[in-house]
Amino acid sequence: MKYKSIFISDIHLGTRFSKAKKLLHFLKNNDSENLILVGDIIDGWAIKRKFVWPQTHSDVIQKILKKARKGCNVTFITGNHDEFLRPFVPLILGNCLHISNELEYKALNGKRYYITHGDFFDSITMTKKWLAILGDYGYDLLLYLNVILNFLRQKIGIKKYWSLSKYVKDSVKSSVSFINDFEAVLSNHAKNKGFDGIICGHIHKAEIRKIESIEYLNCGDWVESCTAIAETFEGEFIIIDWLDK
Repeated sequence: MKYKSIFISDIHLGTRFSKAKKLLHFLKNNDSENLILVGDIIDGWAIKRKFVWPQTHSDVIQKILKKARKGCNVTFITGNHDEFLRPFVPLILGNCLHISNELEYKALNGKRYYITHGDFFDSITMTKKWLAILGDYGYDLLLYLNVILNFLRQKIGIKKYWSLSKYVKDSVKSSVSFINDFEAVLSNHAKNKGFDGIICGHIHKAEIRKIESIEYLNCGDWVESCTAIAETFEGEFIIIDWLDK
């Protein structure tokens, strides 16, 4: 498929849980004039703990660079896990590859969207980094348990993928409260700055919805859900779910 723009976040290359192979399949089957990488593309936190870098992770980087060489406008928005790039931004690498902390995007529908990974609006990440890193360890544990649980489910004939980490995120009261607060803070910021919408990542929960007058769009992730936001040439924003493709 061909789109005006594709927005992807939270690939977490450098971790064993990154679904890089799925992403490669997605990138091979979908083209766009603009490709916006909305943070946490390379997981510097995980690489510091233990270096994990399969060939498929290099293949994802090469595929993105190939798209840029062919004229696709690639913008890399930094996230907290790839914050090692932030001292060097803005970076312009050739005509079609830019790295920055944020982006203003003018959509085909005439509206203006503020694009940010979202961690700047996460009080825990910004003020209690040790707690954010501890939470990252806990998230990795849940992802590891996902692998075990789904292996057992397949053994008893249940093929459909089920995520313990997603269940915890969607069901635990404190987690739900954090996500709601995060979405509200981002939307309020966009409203105060005169934007019509916000496009972000960070919380691994793909969504398109209205929060008061602001359009809130979250790309999701390529660790569990394998989702992206796409802007069609008709000016519509959609969520693409690639998990079962």
